[in-house]
Amino acid sequence: MRAINRIVAFLAIPLIIIACRDQLPFPTPGAQDLIVVTRPGPVTYGADETGSISGLEHDLIELFARELGVGVKHEVVGPGEIATRLNNDRYHIAAAWLSPATDPGIVTGPPLFRTHDVLAQHEASLPLRSLEQLSGKTVHVLAGTRQAATMKRLSGEIAGLTVVEVTQGSVIDLAEALDEQKISYVAMDARLEDLVNQYAPALRATLKLSEAAPVVWWLGRQPNPELQARVVAFIERLRKDGTLARLEERYFGHVRRLKQVDIEKFLGHIETTLPRLRKHFQDAERLTGIDWRLIAALAWQESHWDPFATSYTNVRGLMMLTEETADRLGVGNRLDPRESILGGARYLNLLRNGLPDVPEPDRTWLAIAGYNIGPGHLNAARTIARQLKADANAWYDMKRILPLLAKPQYYNRLKSGRARGGEAVIMTENIRSYYDILCRNEPPLPPGESKITGPGAGTGPKLRR
Repeated sequence: MRAINRIVAFLAIPLIIIACRDQLPFPTPGAQDLIVVTRPGPVTYGADETGSISGLEHDLIELFARELGVGVKHEVVGPGEIATRLNNDRYHIAAAWLSPATDPGIVTGPPLFRTHDVLAQHEASLPLRSLEQLSGKTVHVLAGTRQAATMKRLSGEIAGLTVVEVTQGSVIDLAEALDEQKISYVAMDARLEDLVNQYAPALRATLKLSEAAPVVWWLGRQPNPELQARVVAFIERLRKDGTLARLEERYFGHVRRLKQVDIEKFLGHIETTLPRLRKHFQDAERLTGIDWRLIAALAWQESHWDPFATSYTNVRGLMMLTEETADRLGVGNRLDPRESILGGARYLNLLRNGLPDVPEPDRTWLAIAGYNIGPGHLNAARTIARQLKADANAWYDMKRILPLLAKPQYYNRLKSGRARGGEAVIMTENIRSYYDILCRNEPPLPPGESKITGPGAGTGPKLRR
């Protein structure tokens, strides 16, 4: 028996040597960087026009590396390469918006988020409401994603379903193709719907394709035990101290379409917060003629009626004014609610007055978009609209044109440069929804109290969708 044990032990030696050889050493300052496999995407790894890298998982990895005191080597691979690279196992962490592997030998960290797969289509197409309706349809999906695996499974269950796996680009590219009606259906992550709406406002998710699954980091088959323990402790701590929630809000919160929870939160603040601010909003209408409820809706979208709100770009106050705009308007203290509200209303009115030939309500919707991206970017988008034979005075057309400001083939030709025009579209649409809610819950100023009569004023016709 002892002889057999010696033989087994001897045979196991090469396996142990291979395991030790394949296992990357623990990252240490000046000796071993943290090796991270990722892929391009809005929440994984992406560069802006200045070359700055961002992404929710990228930011998490940077925080983790800073905690370890080491550098990071990001190995960015395309959709068609991700499976091969992950099977290579020569990495510390794979952070690519991944779900747990079907291979039980792959070790993962704790769940970061939970999500599921959805079918997205153009808002002008008839929505699909059941999986059976996928028969005879062609669905595009990014290769190497959980959605690709979901669609592969469904194609084996639903006759006539064609799945096209795209091996280049990102989910934003697929969304833009859908927005331009070059393709009909896209399988995507439900958590990314609102985010890609910045670039493809006509996209709508209509059908749930899978059950919820966690988003996790892969640590490979034989992770360093100390590294695994540090990852677990890191994620659990970030969950408890709110860092994870704040990062999630940074990447998802500002583009969220209105959901039931958003409406409920807004209605609650109408009862608790608005009474303290109502007089200032109404005085802003008396000053500008813009319906005070519209000004209040804009303020809610900007700051959730928080007078001390501050962005990472130092836009501040209840109306989130830049320092330059505040100086131009004579606002001495951006954190003073009354000064901020009156200044923001005056700025919106200046933007409206800069569009004298645009009929209402389009004039106001365009002005609100300009409030978000600035008048220079708005004028650039209207120039693009004219070049593309679209109506630069119609919000209906401009909703399609504004996201083009994020595409290099357009912004490279503009003095104003790149802008998140899709975000301005979503912001404006949200404000319209908040405005409708306020109009159902709050009365207008009595006739004659608004200083200026006209569309959007208390004495003029109420702006509608």
